[in-house]
Amino acid sequence: MTTDTSGRGRGPRADAQRNRDHILDVAERHFAEHGVKGSLEAIAKQAGVGAGTLYRHFPNREALLAALLTARDDELILRRNAIQATSTDAANALAQWLDALTDWAGAFDGLPEPLRAATVEASPLGLTCQGYITTTDQFLREAQREGSARQEVRARDLFLAALATSWVRGAAMADEHSAPALATLTRTGWST
Repeated sequence: MTTDTSGRGRGPRADAQRNRDHILDVAERHFAEHGVKGSLEAIAKQAGVGAGTLYRHFPNREALLAALLTARDDELILRRNAIQATSTDAANALAQWLDALTDWAGAFDGLPEPLRAATVEASPLGLTCQGYITTTDQFLREAQREGSARQEVRARDLFLAALATSWVRGAAMADEHSAPALATLTRTGWST
């Protein structure tokens, strides 16, 4: 009996998948406590793996963040589906979607910055951001067709506004009213 040891055509080894999943669990906790600028070496140490193992799975911080956000995508997609299923007003649907994006982008302190950067440079987060810009565009176009959103407004700008609102939640000068006030100002800017 011969055994294929090339690894071609098969998924990752069970121990490699366990390492990857464990690194993600540790990174989730680490970033929740220290923000997205937390040390990758500290994550590897807490996970009980070498830095090389971490970098084999996640070549850079953005790849690690992209993997963590992928796990949160299901929740955001459920929110999108609920908004689409229950909303009869396109402007309110767009506002609810922007609120959902704001919550998603606030998963970790400092997360809005790498997401913003991913909209203008090559990054593993770029595909994630582009997908949500496309979804934002769908909500926006419906509101524009309905006449409740200004025609010159762009989905990319609304996505960036959601990131800004998320960022404001953690800003030193902000209080509990700052993020809702910014969301209201944003809505005033896009609505007719």
